[in-house]
Amino acid sequence: MISELIIDEIVELGGRLANPGEFTKRAFLNSKIDLSQAEAISSLIDAKSKDAIKLLSKQLKGELKTFVDDIRDKLVEILAFIEVSIDYAEEDLPEDLEDDIVKKLNEINSLLNSTLISSRLREGMVEGFEISIIGKPNVGKSTILNKLLSYDRAIVSDIAGTTRDTIEESLKVGSHLVKIIDTAGIRSANDEIERIGIQRSKKSADESDIILAVFDLSRELSSEDEEILSLIKNYKEKKDIVVILNKTDIESNFDRDRFKEFRVLEFSKSSSIDSLVKEIEKILDSKSTQDDMILTSKRQVKCIEDAKNYIEDALENLSLDELELFAYNINDAIASISSITTTFEKDEILDKMFSNFCLGK
Repeated sequence: MISELIIDEIVELGGRLANPGEFTKRAFLNSKIDLSQAEAISSLIDAKSKDAIKLLSKQLKGELKTFVDDIRDKLVEILAFIEVSIDYAEEDLPEDLEDDIVKKLNEINSLLNSTLISSRLREGMVEGFEISIIGKPNVGKSTILNKLLSYDRAIVSDIAGTTRDTIEESLKVGSHLVKIIDTAGIRSANDEIERIGIQRSKKSADESDIILAVFDLSRELSSEDEEILSLIKNYKEKKDIVVILNKTDIESNFDRDRFKEFRVLEFSKSSSIDSLVKEIEKILDSKSTQDDMILTSKRQVKCIEDAKNYIEDALENLSLDELELFAYNINDAIASISSITTTFEKDEILDKMFSNFCLGK
């Protein structure tokens, strides 16, 4: 109440409330922080885990700026060599210049590619990880959701197709806040509403970081199970998959060998959910403990993707001895990588040129 009274008094005397992000914007405009640090501040506010906070704190301290500056300096140096080759062809240049440039560009491209892969695999650290529960109707998906949440969020029934849309809830697993999604059972739809629900189920699986695939151990594998199995096999190299064999308290001829390539947990109606929680926590921790440089916004990812594409074009033009086009591509690559943190000044090329060569003797 006291703080509100003070603010009201200040506004009455002619002051105004700050606009959204105004202090960060002023810091950026006054060169106190760069764009990546400004983005880190924004993301810190919405951080979903302790690991995300640690990661963003590193970026706030300038770790991404150092990464960008290092790559930019290498590209500027390469561009300087090529500009000299174009403008001062009569001067002595280092031997095997082209081989050296190709080697350096391949190293840069490899680093950019590994950064993109690492960032895509771990983007849930900042935005929050998503877990989807999939399976055919009536295999126990909603029961597993309710157990994870410790309350009856979803309707549980012996009638197949009870869940006809996705059910989304937040859940804390260890130090991670995750979104867990119970999906409609995947099968041949009987009506349009169920068909839409199944489409959303597949979309949820496609967008999630972890898939919990549930199978009913009390029955033999059906064509619907085969569809789920085919789906998770396609995702095996891209996502973490946990196969849940449910209803172990009922005898069956279920073929467990079909799931040897996956993490497998078995449950009955009376089983504790602790083993599944621990498995999810282990997966999430493994995504958070790596020290690779990762990008924390779609804008940063796009900048790296563009830079990588420009470098690939440059390598092709260099192989064709199209030095002017090569220089044009490298200029674009520098501009793309630089835009993560700041702008690229063309004067940097001249500085590099004349610091490395004694021209016009």
